[in-house]
Amino acid sequence: MKVIKLLKGSFLSLLLILGTKSFSNENFLSATRTFGKAFSRYFQLLFLLLLLGCNVEKGKDTIDLKGDWLVTLDPDDRGVNENWFKEIQAESQIIELPSTLDEARIGDSVEAEVKLDKNTLYELSRKYRYIGAAWYQKEINISESLDNKEMVLEMERVIWKSQVWVDGNYKGMDNSLVTAHRIGLGKLSAGKHLITICIDNRQQFDIFDDSRERSLAHAYTETTQTKWNGILGDFKITALDDVQINDLQVYPDVDKGVILIKILGQNVEGKELVVDVVDNEGNRVAKEDVIANSLVLPEIKGNFKLWDEHHPFVYSVFIKNRAGKVLANSNFGMRKIESIGKDMLLNGKRIFLRGTLECCIFPLLGHPPLDEQGWEKVFGAAKSYGLNHLRFHSWCPPEAAFAVADRMGFYLQVEMPNWSLKYGDDENMVDWMENEGRRMLKNYGNHPSFCMMSLGNELEGDYSQLAGFVGELRNIDRRHLYTITSFTFQNRHSREPDEVDDYWITQWTKDGWVRGQGVFDRYSPSFDKDYRASIEFLDIPLITHEIGQYSVYPNLKEIDKYTGVLSPLNFKAIKADLIAKGRLDKAEDYLKASGHLAKILYKEEVERALKTSGVSGFQLLDLHDFPGQGTALVGMLDAFWDSKGIVSGNEFKNFCSELVPLLKFEKAVYTNDEVFTAKAEVANYWAELKNPVFEWQVLKEEQLLKSGEFNIEKIEQGSFAEIGSFDFDLSEIVDPSKLDIRLTLKGSRYKNEWSIWVYPHNQVPDYKDVVVTSDWNKAEKELAKGGTVLLTPELRALNGIEGKFVPVFWSPVHFPNQPGSMGLLIDNQHPGFNHFPTDFYTNWQWWDLCKRSKSLEMKDLEVRQIVTVIDNFFKNRDLSNLFEAKVGKGRLLFSSIDLHSEMDNRVVANALLCSLIDYMNSTDFSPLNSVDFESLKTRFERDSN
Repeated sequence: MKVIKLLKGSFLSLLLILGTKSFSNENFLSATRTFGKAFSRYFQLLFLLLLLGCNVEKGKDTIDLKGDWLVTLDPDDRGVNENWFKEIQAESQIIELPSTLDEARIGDSVEAEVKLDKNTLYELSRKYRYIGAAWYQKEINISESLDNKEMVLEMERVIWKSQVWVDGNYKGMDNSLVTAHRIGLGKLSAGKHLITICIDNRQQFDIFDDSRERSLAHAYTETTQTKWNGILGDFKITALDDVQINDLQVYPDVDKGVILIKILGQNVEGKELVVDVVDNEGNRVAKEDVIANSLVLPEIKGNFKLWDEHHPFVYSVFIKNRAGKVLANSNFGMRKIESIGKDMLLNGKRIFLRGTLECCIFPLLGHPPLDEQGWEKVFGAAKSYGLNHLRFHSWCPPEAAFAVADRMGFYLQVEMPNWSLKYGDDENMVDWMENEGRRMLKNYGNHPSFCMMSLGNELEGDYSQLAGFVGELRNIDRRHLYTITSFTFQNRHSREPDEVDDYWITQWTKDGWVRGQGVFDRYSPSFDKDYRASIEFLDIPLITHEIGQYSVYPNLKEIDKYTGVLSPLNFKAIKADLIAKGRLDKAEDYLKASGHLAKILYKEEVERALKTSGVSGFQLLDLHDFPGQGTALVGMLDAFWDSKGIVSGNEFKNFCSELVPLLKFEKAVYTNDEVFTAKAEVANYWAELKNPVFEWQVLKEEQLLKSGEFNIEKIEQGSFAEIGSFDFDLSEIVDPSKLDIRLTLKGSRYKNEWSIWVYPHNQVPDYKDVVVTSDWNKAEKELAKGGTVLLTPELRALNGIEGKFVPVFWSPVHFPNQPGSMGLLIDNQHPGFNHFPTDFYTNWQWWDLCKRSKSLEMKDLEVRQIVTVIDNFFKNRDLSNLFEAKVGKGRLLFSSIDLHSEMDNRVVANALLCSLIDYMNSTDFSPLNSVDFESLKTRFERDSN
């Protein structure tokens, strides 16, 4: 072995020095140190060989490979040419498997600067990084009972390619991102054997687009999980019997109440087998003696209960030989999913997918959990927020995820590791990718939670090849629904579905948008709209694509949670920037205010989908944060699936649940000479309701103003039903008011709530001594005289940032060319709002005010900001659109919200103006901070030239 050669060489060098005239203390000490290191390394490796050779049998036919291994990095690809597979390498290090090099702190230590730039903010930073070949070695002991049996090595999850040698002899390779790597070892004799595994985590095929900066497909990316090197999950060698079953597929027939079993293996034909089926409590449901005369076993009858989100009954089937030995086993559920017209049916009942994405975001591990506990956190959090569906974006989760989803009743959409924008260009990639799809069906197809499959995310390229493969998958396995891609930007495919699609995922159709991102900033708030006009032509179910993507300011307290393999340098850079600018104390307020704006937008996104009877579900992007692609903090939960303190699960479930009371009404803002009219509806995907009673209430600060009831004879499960209309005369509202409208299914937890704002219809500002002007010169003259001035310049004459209602889309780093604010932080206790009810965050009544405004940069300007515009975290500018200051002898209120144009038609702007004027006429208006008017003019007035 190399270490022995090193030891011999060091010893000879020591003798040589002692026997020469050139002997010196320095030479002696150097040689002694070299010999000592080699001697120490020799005994360390000798001890490890003894330790690593002690295997504990996992079962009679299984050798558990978990434990200490030796690993040697091979960045220069020397290993194969230098025959590293023949002996333990001297430079190897200890690693406990299953794990990754990152977790073992092996690789290049990443010393990154905390800097507010694109690279730092683009993704979380690995603490250790290694891309290349790594050689894992261990001496195992084959017991006499396993002597000369065929052996198979199994590694549950690997990135990307694996090769295996036993005692220096090559045994084979595997290449998959979606299922376990299984490599036959041949027959191994009793005794010791050196196992060598080379894992290469370099990209093997182009699953994204090389012309882009980074690989974004979540099966292989640094933006969410890392491009880790290691071996995860089940890690074992199994001895094979003469009779083997290596593929067991269970096909439930819900209509007949039976299961059909197909098996593949060796020496199975004609064998007497026992099929044993038990429920999740171990109770036997069915047992049949069968003879395997073909690959399809006789139908198995049993008292099977149906599986769905409300009743997730899971069964286990065991195939045994006559001696009772289990040859194969699998979990399954009795369910049938269908696409009929615009409806998605499960066991004959219409379902609605309330979903979010899972993009392999696990900041502590840098890889998905392979144990069920890790997935219980994910699905538990999703369920607590009313969801029943997860879409695995461009990756396939491990076995543990399916098992937890089975018993918690989640509908999963899994995807091949595919985000190709030129699919079909590389035939080898297509062959590999299609094999990945087949492996997914074979390994996970029995799981009832595996309901839908997409070939990838936003695919572009040869659609004839993609469509052909969907057809093949459907022929292989009809237990699932299939679609070519989760949306696409390619030509007609982005506008209407393909003929082979069982269902369609999109953000728009040829007739219009089906998500709020294209609507909420363009049109004034209305709550009687849906997407029916956009989907009328469809004849298959539609799922709205990645709705939301409303960015929320970072929670800097989250920094302390990153105790694993990834470092939040992005968060640290933002924090350092705020410290340098003296505004760290504002960070939590920014988080809360931006989060509440995102919350109301997500609520309307979800409700519009629910209100559209032809829509079969939505996929949020996202319920939780996406820390990659420019730090896309778009979640109500953080990247750890923990609450940010913005909205609780119970509150979220008011509008995202199996039963949701809904209300359609025209707008958010009214005057008191109008009548509020609403149509009450319900989306019911829970159960049939007999004689339900719905109560509606109008409240002002929790004081009941009016109420009524709807008595309904029956509401079918799977229906979108109108339950009645009501109105409320607003004439009794004499002051500017916020009203809450509540709709409740009496005797249940199901309720929902909306706000409207009501203002007097004939409100006129009482200016008295206040001068309101858009003219800089006039304002300057009045202030010089000691006057009281509201300056609201023409927007086109202001140096500022375009006002928006919706916050940053996705990420200001990934998409830098957007105006990019994140809502308002409103000092709602300020006396200027005494007659203008407002929350501390942007709510629907601020739509016109935001749209007709500019955000001004206040850097080093000492004034009192009444309304702060939250800048995006990439720039962290100090922005405002309403502030006050003392100017010489005068008092100034400066508004870059347009409070002078078309005021007769702008109810909210007029109401805000009236409230501000009342404040300015009061003794409360006494600004403390002094500014020079010329400096304001120089800073904010746009040069007319």
